[in-house]
Amino acid sequence: MFESKRILGIDPGLTRCGIGVVHGTVGRPPKFVAVGVVRTNSELTLPERLVRLEEGLEQWFDEQQPDYVAIERVFAQHNTVSVIDTAQAAGVAALVAARRRLPVAFHTPSEVKAAVTGSGRAGKEQVTTMVTSILRLSAPPRPADAADALALAVCHAWRGGHTNRYAAPVAAAQGRS
Repeated sequence: MFESKRILGIDPGLTRCGIGVVHGTVGRPPKFVAVGVVRTNSELTLPERLVRLEEGLEQWFDEQQPDYVAIERVFAQHNTVSVIDTAQAAGVAALVAARRRLPVAFHTPSEVKAAVTGSGRAGKEQVTTMVTSILRLSAPPRPADAADALALAVCHAWRGGHTNRYAAPVAAAQGRS
């Protein structure tokens, strides 16, 4: 049997970085802990925005004390600037977790959608509806980035990180340092 852990899900973004925290394990309904976003001002320089993102994430990690971190894997889109910004935000999130020696798992959007809705092609509204139901929330989490972050945490809780081919090498590398 798997022990219940606190999982911090991150939907990376430079303008809005969704954060969702659940307490859960494989085979059990996860329990809602917290949800929110870290925002950065688009008028700041890129380095300043990355620092603001790091500061916001550090605060979430300090307050929530997660056992695991689940980050959405960045995938190629038509808008390369958006992909680069998202990848940089994901890198900052992974760095904050790695400094704390926390295991980090990367889940693809379709993996998360399939875990939460049963379909890897589900739309954002369907993901939000299912997250609201699964976690027994009184209202849907807003904005969508926050709902997506909760979906990441739920996905990781249910899968336990065992289906993620990147989790074991990251954990092994962290153990060597």
